[in-house]
Amino acid sequence: MARENIYQALEVYYEQIDSCPLRDRQFNFFELVYVLSGKGSHKVNGNCIQFQVEDLFLITPQDCHEFDLEGMCEFMVIRFGESYVKEYQWKSIDHIECLLHYASQLSASVLVNEEDKELIVQGMQMLRKVVEMEAMYQEDLIRHLVNAILVIAARNIAMIQLEPLSNHADTKIISILNYIQEHIREPALLKIAVVANQFGMSSTYFGSYFRKHSGESLQSYLSAYKIRLLEHRLLFSEMRINEIVDEFGFADESHCNKFFKRHKGMSMSAFRKGKV
Repeated sequence: MARENIYQALEVYYEQIDSCPLRDRQFNFFELVYVLSGKGSHKVNGNCIQFQVEDLFLITPQDCHEFDLEGMCEFMVIRFGESYVKEYQWKSIDHIECLLHYASQLSASVLVNEEDKELIVQGMQMLRKVVEMEAMYQEDLIRHLVNAILVIAARNIAMIQLEPLSNHADTKIISILNYIQEHIREPALLKIAVVANQFGMSSTYFGSYFRKHSGESLQSYLSAYKIRLLEHRLLFSEMRINEIVDEFGFADESHCNKFFKRHKGMSMSAFRKGKV
């Protein structure tokens, strides 16, 4: 399988095509594909879904995807690497990388909120105009528009991620999960007593409440979420392992490796070497 690479942190372009130029390709970057016109099917990681106008697809690193087009189609394409996501200081989405990577589990359009669909329509129209004109501060305008689109995409992915919990009458669990994701790199703020106090519960009640509404214990949820973040760091960043260990608040590299090996059956360095 051929691999497709990008050589800049961010690439944005408009295309009008009647056949997919890239097939059976695995990417090493993120790609947002927005359908301006046309129809056909989108295949990603073996899954196939019909697409339509105003669909927004997010392809993550290591995904394999292609389009089968029924006639002429128009797309806005945004390609960006892990470095682009990391260099921008997202104010309230500390876990945006994990949200974006969650899209690898999705095949359909990431847009589920009707109001956000309209925002994306406007954003993509503006982005196309800016890309096609040569004017002062063009690059800055493109980056601002792309960042806004990324935040909207992340918000919709978060909605999809939390959808299994949306039928619960008590929506506090969603606030709790948002709190956990925001502070996943701060172990002191994720102790059961601290989280319980944050949401006005006793530690004993919080444990049973969390299990009832999420289907697993707090510790199991924290471990699974942290493992997913560690995997993404190892696969898609150039950070040294000791830097990753520090980022996630482990006491030392040995402690982090034991934690990782317990869940993945191999050390962090072996995982990185085996997956690259």
